[in-house]
Formats: sequence, structure tokens, C-alpha cells
Amino acid sequence: MSVPIVLVGGLAVAAAERVADELAGDGTAVVHHDLCRVTEGVVRRRLRHRGEDTWTVLELGHGCVSCTLREDLLPLVERLSARDDVSRIVLHLDPRMEPEPICWALDRSRVQAVVTAVDHEQWLEDATGDDSMHERGLGGSADDERTVAQVAVGQAEFADVLVLTGPAGRLDAVFRRLAPTALRVPLGGTDWLGKLPANARRGRPDSAHGPLLRGEPPLHREDGFELLLFSERRPFHPERFHAAINVLLDGVVRTRGRFWLASRPDTALWLESAGGGLQIGHAGPWLAAIDDWDGVDDDRRAMAALNWDPYYGDRGQEFVVLTDGADHAEITAALHEALVTDAELAAGLSAWDGYHDPYLFTDREDELR
Repeated sequence: MSVPIVLVGGLAVAAAERVADELAGDGTAVVHHDLCRVTEGVVRRRLRHRGEDTWTVLELGHGCVSCTLREDLLPLVERLSARDDVSRIVLHLDPRMEPEPICWALDRSRVQAVVTAVDHEQWLEDATGDDSMHERGLGGSADDERTVAQVAVGQAEFADVLVLTGPAGRLDAVFRRLAPTALRVPLGGTDWLGKLPANARRGRPDSAHGPLLRGEPPLHREDGFELLLFSERRPFHPERFHAAINVLLDGVVRTRGRFWLASRPDTALWLESAGGGLQIGHAGPWLAAIDDWDGVDDDRRAMAALNWDPYYGDRGQEFVVLTDGADHAEITAALHEALVTDAELAAGLSAWDGYHDPYLFTDREDELR
């Protein structure tokens, strides 16, 4: 039987450390990589197991989070998994590390739970702010462009368990919409580990072409938070969409969704925003643009068939926007105005090819998983 893995992280550093301490003991191996000097190529690794507490200084060829994952964390997990005296592995993540890419690299069937520690007083400010990770002294590499908001929201959204340092207050409303399947528990104790719901993520990411709403989040307004669903078929005009994109940032906690531009009719694009940070990347081709569907998973086939349009195929605009004070009518109007007009739609592909496209990414390195 595979050794189960629990990931514990979050920007609430002291709380995450306490959770990891509470999970230690018996046959549990607790691994922590201190990345304070990662941009210098130096990482300190701590391993605790059966009373032993060992620190090792690692010198990496390149100073970044992904190098630490690839060159040390993954090989160490495999070595520990092969030991008879290890019954569980706890990965106590540095605040620079996000659980989703680690779960991509691990055998996700082994992930027992993803736990995120949340500072109940600081999280919302982090999740809606503009600070970069480097400005907080938390850069994961020399060229880390992530914002604190992107990391805070990503860590919470991917969690099976949200451990709060104090009363949830308004956070209860935001987390019921951002991470509806996650348990929300107070700091102290680990009895929640055996109470995860059947639909817990356990390291499984969402597909870029799957349903955008996970679980059953409330759609009504509560404590200022509300979900906006935007869905249209016709493409965005690339320049008008680029001009309108800030409407998905101000007063918004999170935006997730797929879309298409008239200038890129074959390519599905994916958008995520958190606070003042936004990312756009490829999500592969639309099924309507390819003839061979071999290798396409059954869930995507079923969803495409359910929503297939005789003209557009599976192409479409779909966003879920979690707002905190933003005007839904303003967001919807701005996105509608960015769609191609009736006249532009009638002009067709030959005209669309001539549209200026402000989005310069072209390589596979820009694709999202």
C-alpha cells in the first residue's frame, strides 16, 4: 500500500508549523524545506522522524522553488516511501510553495489531504492586495512574478482543510464560495483528518475544460461576497477584451474561466485572477478545431456534447467571478462590450485574422495544465 502524504502550508507560517508538529509522531516523517535563501541557490531541509531531527544544507544549480521540488523533495519522498518505518509523510511547505504544482508532480492517489493555515486577520487583505511575493521577501526565484494574492487564494482554493487562527468572521462567507468542499476548522488538534468529505480534492486539480463551480457554493450575496457567472458563445475582440480586463480585478477576490478570442479561433484560453494579479495561458485546442479526439478524456467529451453548438462547437466564454464589492452589472456590461458585434461576427474569420492581438504568448511553455 502506498504511503499517504499530507501537505501542510499557507502564508500563516506559525500556524502551519503548529499543524505539522501536531501531525508528527509514530511513523510519520515530516519534511520541511526552508527557502529563505533559495534565490541564492541555498535551501535548508529539515527531516523529522522517530525522534530524530536532521537539518541538511542543499546547494542547488538554480535557485528556485521548482528546482527544490525536482532535485530534492520528490527524490526524498520516494526514498522515505520505500522505508518500512515510515507510515505517513507530512510535507510542511515553505510559504513560497503552492500545493497544486507539488500534487501535479506527486502520485496524486497518495495525497491524503492538503491543509492550508489561514491567518484570520490577514488573509483577506492578502487575497485582495497588489503586493508581489518579492515585496514581501517571499520570492520563489529571481524572476518570480506572483503576487501575494495569487498565492494566498491558490493555497486556500486547493485545500481540503482550512485551519483558521481565530474566528472566521467574513472569511466563512468567502471560503464557502472559494473552497466549498474544504473543512474549516480552528487551530489545534488533527481530528479533522478522518472527517474529509467524499468529494474532497485530495490533490486533484480541476480541468480547464471541466465545470467551473466545484461543490455547491452559495450563489447569493453574503457579507459582501457574491458569485457572478458570465457565459456567452461569440468570441471576444482581442483589443477590446484587453482594454476591459481590469474589470476582473477591482473589488474581485477570484476569477476563473476559459474564453476565446476572435484572433485565435482554434485556441482555448484560461484566465485566473486574484486580487491585483492576473494570469492568462493556453488551455489547448477547442474540440471543434480538431478532427482526432483520441486521448480526450470522457468527462470533457461528455461536457462538450452537452453544450455543443452547431455553429460554435464547444467554444464559449465562461467565467466565475467571486466579488467583494464589485458591481456585477458593470462587470457584465464591460465583458459584453468586449464581444464581437453582429457586424464583426458576420465578417468572419478572414476579418478576424487581421485584428491586432495584444496577447503575445505563442509557445507551449505558456500553456496551463
